[in-house]
Amino acid sequence: MGIKPLLRVLAREREAVPPVWMMRQAGRYLPEYRAVREKAGGFLDLCFNPKLAAEVTLQPVCRFGFDAAILFSDILIVPLALGRKVEFLAGEGPKLEPLTDAAALASLRETIDGKILAPVYETVARVKSALDSKTALIGFCGAPWTVATYMVAGEATPDQAPARLFALRDPENFSTLIDLLVQGSIEYLAGQLKAGAEVVQIFDTWAGVLSPEQFDRWCIQPTEKIVAGVRRQVPGAKIIGFPRGAGAMALPYAIATGVDGIGLDWTFLRSLAHDILQPRVTVQGNVDPLALLAGGAALDREVDDVMAALSNGPLIFNLGHGILPDTPIAHVERMLKRVRG
Repeated sequence: MGIKPLLRVLAREREAVPPVWMMRQAGRYLPEYRAVREKAGGFLDLCFNPKLAAEVTLQPVCRFGFDAAILFSDILIVPLALGRKVEFLAGEGPKLEPLTDAAALASLRETIDGKILAPVYETVARVKSALDSKTALIGFCGAPWTVATYMVAGEATPDQAPARLFALRDPENFSTLIDLLVQGSIEYLAGQLKAGAEVVQIFDTWAGVLSPEQFDRWCIQPTEKIVAGVRRQVPGAKIIGFPRGAGAMALPYAIATGVDGIGLDWTFLRSLAHDILQPRVTVQGNVDPLALLAGGAALDREVDDVMAALSNGPLIFNLGHGILPDTPIAHVERMLKRVRG
């Protein structure tokens, strides 16, 4: 049995046709997902139902033949397993108890609750058993900084100011929160890998709001600890980092963290990715999700530009962020046909 294309590319081998998957590839743009979501009830009910979560994880692979399935779950599972209340309200997104002081910090568990995570590991095992010999399985977690932004504010915010202010005003207690999330993330990712995931991705969606100094402290250093901690438990673990908005900090991030691949958002200059990143690390990305939504000639140009700039090195073809819910299925089919020739 040969090595799966995604794993070959993460070992820094070039594939003539790069492996393809999409962030948020299991989601609302698929009618089959919407049907299962309605059956499941609440969003967290779906995340913690291994049978249904495995079904929606596999749906885009079955429909499009992607080179990887990514676990259907959420980045806020770790705070839930640390004892924080997490809800998903229809039309409003996630809601948590805001964590704003040392007393709230003291209420968190010191270690994650394995019972809460057990259904997620069961989902991983179910998906792994259903995949063919060419399709990889990706697990994931949210990076400590990004997860902390939700925990501090209690919800999504436009500029992550509550977490940034906490980190500036009380770096000692904020560091305690980050350390708890680092340890929880290590256990969670190692658990996914032991259950059958072959790659894990660390999503740092809000890394781009940080100054270079803060980026190093709250994005690079925690990710470096997670990578090292996971590999102590699972030697040779393949890890992708996605520090969205990293810009000029992408190279320091790649070097310091030791990730096998780095995900790039659509604003990153592709010629720069080719020149400074690909000689050191596998690159993943970075199609603009709006170009996929637009379709037609705009999508063709975007696909061609990624391929021209990056396909002569180790590349995982992906979006620069998650697929948008209103994206037509025909546009995804068009993108795949163009990538695969």
